[in-house]
Amino acid sequence: MEQQLEQIRNQQKESWNKFSSGWKKWDTLVMDFLKPMGDEIIRSLHPQNNDVILDIAAGTGEPGLTIATKLNGGKVIITDLAEDMLAIARENAANRGIKNIETVACDVCELPFADNTFDGISCRFGFMFFPDMLLAAKEMVRVLKPGGKIATAVWNVPEKNFWVTAIMGTINRNMELSPPPPGAPGMFRCAKDGLIADLFAQAGLKNISQTEVAGKLNCKTADGYWGMQTDVAAPIVAALGKATDEMREKIKNETYELINQKYPNGNVVIDSSALVIYGEK
Repeated sequence: MEQQLEQIRNQQKESWNKFSSGWKKWDTLVMDFLKPMGDEIIRSLHPQNNDVILDIAAGTGEPGLTIATKLNGGKVIITDLAEDMLAIARENAANRGIKNIETVACDVCELPFADNTFDGISCRFGFMFFPDMLLAAKEMVRVLKPGGKIATAVWNVPEKNFWVTAIMGTINRNMELSPPPPGAPGMFRCAKDGLIADLFAQAGLKNISQTEVAGKLNCKTADGYWGMQTDVAAPIVAALGKATDEMREKIKNETYELINQKYPNGNVVIDSSALVIYGEK
């Protein structure tokens, strides 16, 4: 792997480990928010009893844990770059009595599995962070059995995801942040229509399809929204870390104002939009 890509990977690993406690704190809210995308992935993969499924960039365990509950004789290998996230996944599995899972800390670009191992692969909101997305797709295809299925979720365009842009837009308006280089990892890197489908085709997949999936982030209050974002969203925390106390307070007040304008009744339930892309080997 190129040195620059390896550097990105190591930074990401450190960042996800660092934010694992925030993810644990907000796990119920975030998992409810992301459930429709996980459900569409599961529907696409249509896991059968004895299947062996790989869940990549699974964080605290989903949708791998839910897939595991649908298998009778099969199992799910849950992977992530960050061991601290996988520790939460194991805890979540134990709390739900799910035993047919294993966790493996690894990089998607160097999967430690033999060719033609898995019946299906799920990857919910991982692609936009992979340093080399085509290499990641090719690795997935390598470890997938012939006839096996892959389904991934990525975020749709910013205009359809106020749950991110409310706070990030406010930060960008107030701070002189240097924009990331084109194609760098980020929330909306995969939003372009057909981008992942094209990657899948290049990696050798066929019968490729794309489905838009809506979700709702039920924060209840502006406090809930701010609290969650500043506990789990690494780019937001990194940006706010460069702000003075006064600037941070200004950004917070303006974000609250935006949220309260959009949800004057005080019930903060924010729409989102994602794309689920499916392919077969």
